[in-house]
Amino acid sequence: MMRKRVYHRFPHREVQFEQKHRYYSDLIYFVKVMAGMDGKFGMFVTESATKKGHRIQAKRGINVEIAMNGMEFTSLNYNNVDSIIDTIEPEGIIDFRMNLSYSYLDGKYNRVPIRGDTYLVRSILESEVLTLRINHIDGPQRTECGRVADTIIDELRRGA
Repeated sequence: MMRKRVYHRFPHREVQFEQKHRYYSDLIYFVKVMAGMDGKFGMFVTESATKKGHRIQAKRGINVEIAMNGMEFTSLNYNNVDSIIDTIEPEGIIDFRMNLSYSYLDGKYNRVPIRGDTYLVRSILESEVLTLRINHIDGPQRTECGRVADTIIDELRRGA
């Protein structure tokens, strides 16, 4: 049974970031790659949450969710991807929600969380062209929408 994987509340205003890529696979593979990103993390430099103008080294963690029934999102990860890909069409539109969590080490090496960001990612696959549309929907936007797209494309190239 195919389920709609389009979030009906995806912002209809102008998309904040859009990028098209030549893509020679299907949405099933794309969903597997997105699931593989869940739980990954990396380091980056951002402004301190407490000291204005002060730059800190922070950790950015990725949590991936996939649209379900047009109304909500459900977790997408290595453990549940096989049950989800059975419901995916090879082409079409799938919406994801990506939650980025941030933290840094204080002077005593304690991990301190700071407010994260949430993005909606619409992936559209039509005749070997993958279009990513990304909107930032919550948080301080420590990560640009283009960086979110680059991370997805990097993972696709790496063949997660």
